[in-house]
Amino acid sequence: MKSLRHAVALLVPALFALCAGVAFLVFSIGRRVVTPAARAADTEILAVDTGAQTIELARTPDTELPGRYGLFTTGTYGYVKLGAILSSDAKQVRRKLLTQVDSGARIDRPAGFNGWYYSSPTELHLPWEPVLIGSPAGPCPAWLFPAESSTWVIQIHGRGATRAECLRAVPVLRSMGLPNLVVSYRNDGEAPRSRGGSYALGATEWQDVDAAISYALRHGAERVVLMGWSMGGAIALQAAVSSANRLAIAGLVLDSPVVDWRTVLRFQARETGIIDPLPTLAMNALSSPLTARISGAEEAIPFDRLDMVARAEELAVPILILHSDDDGFVPVDSSRALAEARPDIVTMPHFTVARHTKIWNYDQTDWNAAITAWLRENRFSASE
Repeated sequence: MKSLRHAVALLVPALFALCAGVAFLVFSIGRRVVTPAARAADTEILAVDTGAQTIELARTPDTELPGRYGLFTTGTYGYVKLGAILSSDAKQVRRKLLTQVDSGARIDRPAGFNGWYYSSPTELHLPWEPVLIGSPAGPCPAWLFPAESSTWVIQIHGRGATRAECLRAVPVLRSMGLPNLVVSYRNDGEAPRSRGGSYALGATEWQDVDAAISYALRHGAERVVLMGWSMGGAIALQAAVSSANRLAIAGLVLDSPVVDWRTVLRFQARETGIIDPLPTLAMNALSSPLTARISGAEEAIPFDRLDMVARAEELAVPILILHSDDDGFVPVDSSRALAEARPDIVTMPHFTVARHTKIWNYDQTDWNAAITAWLRENRFSASE
């Protein structure tokens, strides 16, 4: 009996420590999901040749992609543009620099590869003006690219990004005569910060987009098309089913969208070596009013409400989904499931290789053609 009591005395603290460790991991995973992240350095600059205007990057699934891209850097330049691949091997990729880098410039080795390409609206050489959208979160800055149509496109960037992510789409949309309102939303680093400063994964951010729809309707729009990138797709979908202005929403364009967060978060967890039940426990913690705050959320995350495959019957407008089979960050499965659930309203052309939100960069011709054809088919272009 004495030995049993001794064993129990040793076991209880061990079990407590194990439970505490699991809880710490679960809450840490949840916090990572809803906390706006700093821009990641996901590659390394190996060399810059200012004479030839070339740059060598560590090879990754992104840096080896053909096309035009952007690179966040530190030192003399904060951002440079990249062009064609000139050579590569198993460890490095040598690309053409499309930003003039002067001799003697200091460029640090850590860098962040991205598909934005344009970093400022001035680079498009199109008329534009800065505007402020009065939303429940406060004044949210936006860029307005005017055009003649009464059908406006409202663009919504993704998680960890800013409005600049959306600039790639402005030229093709404006070529169809459509005004573009490129918006920010709470906690994205440009719009006001909410009390807790965390993402709600679309569950509250759609309210800022609803305010943008109201702004458009007050300034000449008769209907709007929402275009969402990545998490911006989740926000657009929530606006489509929740907005007081939803009757003015005539269509959705979704690039690499989050259609169901559970699928995305389980995929991302597996990619980083986190296995069940930890991702499920983290989502349960985020969705519970009792533990959401401990997990970093301001309020419980309503994952059921954010699952737009399950809510597919509530969608009522034409939807264009642009999603690469090889996304690598937001798996294409839920986009396909939504297309299968609603073939009457969803158009989903096939793209591959391009990875996450980089179809424009990899295959601008077919990306533009898909958008143009869909706009014409649904009589959204100014000429229709």
